[in-house]
Amino acid sequence: MTEGGLPGSLLLGLTYVRILLIPVVMGLILAGPDRDGAYAAAAVTFAIAATTDFVDGHLARRWALTTTLGSFLDTTADKLLVSGALIALVEVDRASAWVAIIIIGRELVILGLRGVVAAEGTVFPPSIWGKLKTNVQFLAILLAILRYDEPLGPLLLDEWAMLAAAVITVFSAVEYLVRFSSALSEGSG
Repeated sequence: MTEGGLPGSLLLGLTYVRILLIPVVMGLILAGPDRDGAYAAAAVTFAIAATTDFVDGHLARRWALTTTLGSFLDTTADKLLVSGALIALVEVDRASAWVAIIIIGRELVILGLRGVVAAEGTVFPPSIWGKLKTNVQFLAILLAILRYDEPLGPLLLDEWAMLAAAVITVFSAVEYLVRFSSALSEGSG
């Protein structure tokens, strides 16, 4: 049994469901150009996976239950879900490779920063920018999977959302790097 008993097991279970849905989402997106209904199925599956993140976070706060393993797996599952969906969307030409590299690159940089901060024994709590980033990324990916073909000015709705996600992702990275810049200075460690 995990730390926290049944509630802890439930939270880990939600995270494992999210991880298991990643290849399903990717496969459905990649099948989208050739199979009727694949994008709709990918959107529903992605929405379920994203919802597990919100439910997991809500329950963890409600039950005041966080573990090192749970926090690591939850963060990793989010990054894998976003990265996997973006890579599949780039492959089917529904997302820009530039946006994908900004988002995935940020995740790698912040993952490294988390490691440095953790090695110093410092807590790395999420910021409002980090939470906003996740929500906007989830929305942009869902819109790209569903793709509404009516342009809004020079771009489609999902393309605007992806640009917003990229900008918020950069702001989030800058905020974390500034907040934990002392962990990156030569004098520390």
